[in-house]
Order: sequence, then C-alpha cells, then structure tokens
Amino acid sequence: MEFGGIVDSLQNKSIFVTGSTGFLAKMFVEKVLRVQPNVKKLYLLIRASNTNSATERLHDEVIGKELFLVLREKYSEDLDSFITKKVITVPGDVIYENMGVQNSDMLEEMWKDIDIIVNVAANTKFDERYDVALDVNTFGSKNVLDFAKKCVKLEMFLHVSTAYVCGEKSGVIQEKPFQMGETLNGTLGLDIQQEQRLVEDTLNELQALKATKEEKRLAMKELGMKRARSYGWPNTYVFTKAMGEMLVGNLRGNLPVVIIRPTIVTSTYKEPFPGWIEGARHIDILSIGYGKGKLTCFLGDPTLILDLIPGDMVVNAMIVAMITHLNQSSTEHIYHVGSSMQNPINPNVFTDYAYDYFLKNPVISKDGKPIIVKKPIILTSVASFQSYMALRYILPLKVSLWFHISLTFAFIEILRL
Repeated sequence: MEFGGIVDSLQNKSIFVTGSTGFLAKMFVEKVLRVQPNVKKLYLLIRASNTNSATERLHDEVIGKELFLVLREKYSEDLDSFITKKVITVPGDVIYENMGVQNSDMLEEMWKDIDIIVNVAANTKFDERYDVALDVNTFGSKNVLDFAKKCVKLEMFLHVSTAYVCGEKSGVIQEKPFQMGETLNGTLGLDIQQEQRLVEDTLNELQALKATKEEKRLAMKELGMKRARSYGWPNTYVFTKAMGEMLVGNLRGNLPVVIIRPTIVTSTYKEPFPGWIEGARHIDILSIGYGKGKLTCFLGDPTLILDLIPGDMVVNAMIVAMITHLNQSSTEHIYHVGSSMQNPINPNVFTDYAYDYFLKNPVISKDGKPIIVKKPIILTSVASFQSYMALRYILPLKVSLWFHISLTFAFIEILRL
C-alpha cells in the first residue's frame, strides 16, 4: 500500500491512545494530526483526576511542546480550534477497569465510536517497583484489551511493547508471540496471577513488619529484578512487558491485534523535523555526558551492535502496521522495529559520530564558553576500565590528598615555631 493510501485510511477514524503524554505517543498524535486532518477523533487517555486537569496536561505536556511546531505554523491562531474539534481528553489510568473513566456517557460514546486503539502506556524504568510495573505493563495491558472488547466497531488493537522482551539472545530474533507461561530460560511455573499474589503477600508481610515506605520501595524493586532473572529476563521492565504481551495474545479472542516491538527509540530522523527528543533517554544520557565533557570514556564491546531507531520511524511503522491489518482477526501480527540489520551501528561508529557532532556543535558551559571534547576512549574490559579510572582519577586524587595533608602538617609546624 502506498503512503497516500495509508493516510487516506485514517480519514474518519476514531482512535483511542493510551499513555498520551509519553514520548512515543506524542509523536504518534502529532503525526496523525499533521498528515490526516480529516481523522474523526483522537481520544487521549491522560492520567488525571478530572477533565480540567487532563486538558491542562494536554496543553502543557503534549500540544505545547516544540514537537508541534510544524502544526502550529500550519494553523497559526486556529490550532487551538483544530485541536478542540479533533482531540478529546479522557481522564483516567490503565491500571483501572474501564481505564478509570468515571463519566458513563463518555464511556458509552467511546465504545460506540472508537475504530482503533493504540496502547502506548508503559512504565519504562528498568528496575521499577514490581507492583507498579505489574500494574501498568502487565495488567494495564489486560485492562486496555478488556476495554477494547467493549468497542462495538473496533478494527484494530495496536499494542506497543519492546524488542527486549526477547531478552539477551543473539542472532536473528523471530517475530513470534509468547505463549502463556513461556519463559526465556525454560524454567517452568510462570503464572501471571501467581506473580500478582506474590506481590500482594509480600506487601502484606512488609506491612505486618511495619516496614517504612522506603523499605517497601526497595523490597519491591528487589523482588521485581529477582523474579525477572529467575525466568531469564534481565530486568523488571522487559519481564512485565513480556507478560503483558502474553495476556494480550491469549485473551484477544477475535480482535485484530498488532504488537510493535521497537529497539532503543531515539530522537526524530526527519518528521516533523530532525532531532526532536524529550529529556534524556537511555543512550542519550551518554551523549549528553560526553558533550558536557563529563564522560571521557565508554566501557563496551566495540563489535557490539547498538540497535537505535528514530522515533518518527517507529511511529511510521505503527501506522503502516495498524492500517495494513485492519479487521484481520485471524492472527496476531508482531513486528520488530530496529536498525541492526539495515544500518548497524557499533560503539566505534557511535563515538565517531559523537566526536564529530560536538566538535562542530559544542555545548556552551555556564560561563558562556564552548566545551571542547576529546575523542572518547572505548574500554573493552572491566580490567581496562579499572586501570583507566585508577590512572585518571584515583591516583590524582590520592596525590592531591597527600599534598593537602603534607601542607596542613607543614602549616602546623610553622605555627609551633
């Protein structure tokens, strides 16, 4: 299907988007409004206690962002009117039944009107509290699916996951769904309901022991990582996302379902303009640290492939996949969205790009001077990293400490004379 045909397919569609204030969802909303102004409605689920709070968050955290600059230039003072016609804010949260929507009239309207659901809601913190990650990434996905089943003319349920639900495998990773209870290391006994009961029992035990809020937080974080690793996943985030996929696949019934698994999502490549990003995300933290002169080396395998994918490419894949499979209820479709096959980038290439960029576009320090970076060093082993840290930081600190101690003793001796 040509892109023009895909855009045409969005006409008069009502789309429900969860996680609407998140990085990827914002790009999806902007793209749809920009390329298809004749979309019927965009229902945006926003965590808020009421409609006014949700609307305030919409304007502060979505529409008001630089990402919407192109739309703002296109519509000028008419943008607010256009948004009001096309966008409906829905206060709620995926962790609750019916998304926590209290307005019964709104619920009935949505169930009658929605054609497509795009579930982007997620907690992406690797070591999040297990109870929090389960609520959002696992059972939140189930709640959105249950909501979808009440939509009488639903044509597509698009669920955004992550490529790292596949764990730390090497080689070609197949685009196949998880079976209920499947694990990466072959360990038997994964029961999602039992995981929820384990969390509840652990919290009850902590409550009985009068654990502090901080003690509960740490216990939940440790429990999540422990459970993830026991079944072969590296962290709580990808483990709970994998279980969310299991529930969606197992409980979808006849709903047309597409699961998108992006790799490391970075700034925009082209649309609505190059280089838009929000906050420091994953690998971007390294770039920022290097550009500010605070990071002079990287520890890693120089042959390792860094699978980075621009956010606008992920959004394009989402739109193409959901339009391609509208009303195809027979199978569940899964797409990995990454760059390692077409455009592989290893740490050597990444550091070369970073060096060239910050050489031409240096970060300006607080005193108004450009920060001149040196070409970063790639350390290929923990031993080389420890040696580098010892020579560059620990030894100079020890020398400085020795010098200050010697100076102090000399000053004391002078005072005694």
